[in-house]
Order: sequence, then C-alpha cells, then structure tokens
Amino acid sequence: MIRYQLRCGAEHEFEGWFPGSAAFERQAAGGLLSCPHCGSPDVTRALMAPAVHTGMPARVAEAAETPAGMPAPPGHAPQAMPDTMVALLQKIRDTVETHCDDVGDRFAEEALGMHRGEREARGIYGSMTEQEHAELDEAGVEVHAIPWVRRADS
Repeated sequence: MIRYQLRCGAEHEFEGWFPGSAAFERQAAGGLLSCPHCGSPDVTRALMAPAVHTGMPARVAEAAETPAGMPAPPGHAPQAMPDTMVALLQKIRDTVETHCDDVGDRFAEEALGMHRGEREARGIYGSMTEQEHAELDEAGVEVHAIPWVRRADS
C-alpha cells in the first residue's frame, strides 16, 4: 500500500491509500476520487515528504461516530480511517438522507412492520437498541448498520 497526500481544486489537503501508483491514476481518471471536505472530484497528488519512523505510536483519529443507538462493541476503540473511506461514507450518508425516511428511534418498529407487510416497503434509517437489533434478527429482518460519519459540508 502507498499513502499519497492529495489536494483538491479548492486547495483542501487530505491523504489517500492505494495499492500502487497505477491504482491512484485509474481511480483519478475514472472520477472515483473526491475531496472529503468539499466533494470536489478534481483531486491530484500533493507534494509529500518521505515517511520517517521515529518509534512514536501512531496517531489514532476519530473518523466515525457510533451510529445512534448502537453502542461500540466491547473493547472497540475508534481507529484512524483513510480520508478516501471517510469520503465514501459521506457519499453513502448523503444518499441515505436524500432517498430514505428518517424514522429515528422507531426504526425497529417500522422495519418489522414492513417485513410483516403491515407497512409500505420503503427505504428508512434511524436508530435502535441492541435488544431491538436482536429481535429484528430473530424475526429474519435484514438490516445493515453503517458508520455515520460527519457530513461532507460540516
């Protein structure tokens, strides 16, 4: 893996991890990269200094919030997340918020109602407790939790 310091057309700098330089070039040419700060697809490599290891522990950054209503797993500490991953999760969040209904803490109730045919099927998002998640799982309701990162415009 190779880490590049990247810059968008608005001069925001961030880092990205790639299997090699050819992978960066393919993703950039295909419009698959975007700035995690402003969403600009105009992303280029910035000037970088070589990595020098000093033996100091790596910096751990908080990249994602724990999804509302879902406690972090035991022994889980926030880990650094590459900026490209944060940008992708920001796009997912934007898509979910644009195309799905926020049902808040009624998520489990709404999902179960749709599963049973009692409510119209539609895209929803919200929060639930661990117990509600277990009940949905037991009822055969498939749900997916995604890391709820800060919005791209915040």
